[in-house]
Amino acid sequence: MENYINKVIQGDCLEVMKGIPDKSVDMIFTSPPYNMRTRIRNGKYTTREKSEHFSKKYKHFDDALPIDEFYLFHKNCIIEMLRISKIVIYNFQIVTGSKEAFLKIVGDFNKDIKDIIIWDKGFGQPAMHEKVLNSSYEMLLVMEDDKKCGRVIQNSTFKRGELQNILRIGRGKKISDIHSACFPEELAETIIKNFSKENDIVLDPFAGSGTTLKMAKKNNRNYIGIEIAPEYIDIINKRLLTKENENN
Repeated sequence: MENYINKVIQGDCLEVMKGIPDKSVDMIFTSPPYNMRTRIRNGKYTTREKSEHFSKKYKHFDDALPIDEFYLFHKNCIIEMLRISKIVIYNFQIVTGSKEAFLKIVGDFNKDIKDIIIWDKGFGQPAMHEKVLNSSYEMLLVMEDDKKCGRVIQNSTFKRGELQNILRIGRGKKISDIHSACFPEELAETIIKNFSKENDIVLDPFAGSGTTLKMAKKNNRNYIGIEIAPEYIDIINKRLLTKENENN
């Protein structure tokens, strides 16, 4: 396990997680890709949005899996996350390419979901099509596999009445031209402070631009990042090294 601590690992997160021992991570906070380029034509899913201007966030995959493949991949990822971590906080947004998969996941893991935190971003960017609601919120599934019923979150640190299940936090800032959709640091910091302790190990298996890792380091946690895209790893490492960590 020491080989993973305070490092960013390049690779497929599902495969990397299989090498991590049971319950050796204290907390996972992550936001997976949303399958943004799977769209609808003539009332049926198509594997890819062809518009050149449309979401091209990822260089190494097209973010356009068939719905069943997207569902199975993320279901298997969550199974691994719950195996290796004491608590999993899994952020997602309902978009066309993710709706069926994520709602099935909520059903599959209903016994592990202790609560759902709504991240209220305050404003929804205009929808891509007519008759589609602008999306101004995302959901964070708070999951533990402790086999205990109810809403008590065993691996939390907040006291009675201290934390709401709606977090009103604006969108994250653009980090670079190759990764424009980032967690706001305030969101990551709020989650880390309320669901982990100092010196805990915080894992983000879809590390992206590294906001979770940066806030873990800032708040005296150990971190592990997994990211498939090498250009994102360069961004993460620069953010982890910057003096901004000491002052933000």
